[in-house]
Amino acid sequence: MSSALAPYAATPERSRGRRVHEDAPPGRSEFQRDRDRIIHSSAFRRLEYKTQVFVNHEGDLFRTRLTHSIEVAQIGRSIARRLALNEDLVEAISLAHDLGHTPFGHAGQDALNACMKEYGGFEHNLQSLRVVDVLEERYADFDGLNLCFETREGILKHCSLEDAAQLGEVGARFRNDQRPTLEAQIANLADEIAYNNHDVDDGLRSGLITLEQLASVRLFSGHLDEVRKAYPALAERRVIHETIRRMINTLVSDLIRQTEDNIRAQTLRDVDEVRKAPALVAFGPQMLELNRELKAFLRTHLYRHYRVMRMSAKAHRIVSELFQAFMSDRRLLPPQFLRAAETEHARSVADYIAGMTDRYAIREHRRLFAVEEN
Repeated sequence: MSSALAPYAATPERSRGRRVHEDAPPGRSEFQRDRDRIIHSSAFRRLEYKTQVFVNHEGDLFRTRLTHSIEVAQIGRSIARRLALNEDLVEAISLAHDLGHTPFGHAGQDALNACMKEYGGFEHNLQSLRVVDVLEERYADFDGLNLCFETREGILKHCSLEDAAQLGEVGARFRNDQRPTLEAQIANLADEIAYNNHDVDDGLRSGLITLEQLASVRLFSGHLDEVRKAYPALAERRVIHETIRRMINTLVSDLIRQTEDNIRAQTLRDVDEVRKAPALVAFGPQMLELNRELKAFLRTHLYRHYRVMRMSAKAHRIVSELFQAFMSDRRLLPPQFLRAAETEHARSVADYIAGMTDRYAIREHRRLFAVEEN
């Protein structure tokens, strides 16, 4: 496979390796092994019951972190194939990027970060790295999944300089103002394409936003008009699917064209030159503006909708009260987290809460706080 890739693509042969040495896997590449380990991890399975915007029990058809991660991987692989980059690495990063996310989406993360303010804070990218480096317990020879450097680097999309200083080699690019591989950059933008467009779909399905409101969003309304003109008798649900499908295709096509232009302007020869270059995977200026307009619409009309805000308030209360309960009495923690709490009490509590699914967090809160009737 490597011979068909661009010279600046990441390849297993040039990987910086794993934290603990392992013999090369027979019949598959190192990045394929990473992908397989991620898929078989407990944290990956839990994504099925962690949500994007809606709490898990709000409806069966809304996106979860699991379906979102699969959609990111599909979009990312399509982009990588067109750009002659490493699809396996893009897929591994895409499938792992949300492993450390809390229950209840961003509301859960904000609540846990507030609780952890005095103890170093909480950020889900850092937690995803912590999951694959430390928290998964599957192998005899090491903690975590022992993933390749390039996969771990791609998982860590954001990082403060203070946190980067604690992470060694994987945090060096933040300290040195360098970029990750093009594969990591693709996974980052594929994530944005997936969640923006699928939040539109879930928002419409829930009734929290309407087609009339979306008429003000040029990226959506232009494709909606095309679909209605081409298929005047099409049922509304299919109209929505067809419109969103075209939006995703437009964003992906623009991203590929602009990235090709950016790469040509740099005359890259290898991955090291990618790291020294500016970010190269990007939308064109016009598409960037249209995408910003879409994000602003979602922020105003969906994420700040009163029903979503009510769910967020409930999530914040559950996470905060769980944190305070476990900090007040560590004996309430399960055995594996109780052992870790002897040296890092707050971080162990954060690990436990971040690993919860939506419904498990609700049940755990009920077990601790519900008043039983006689």
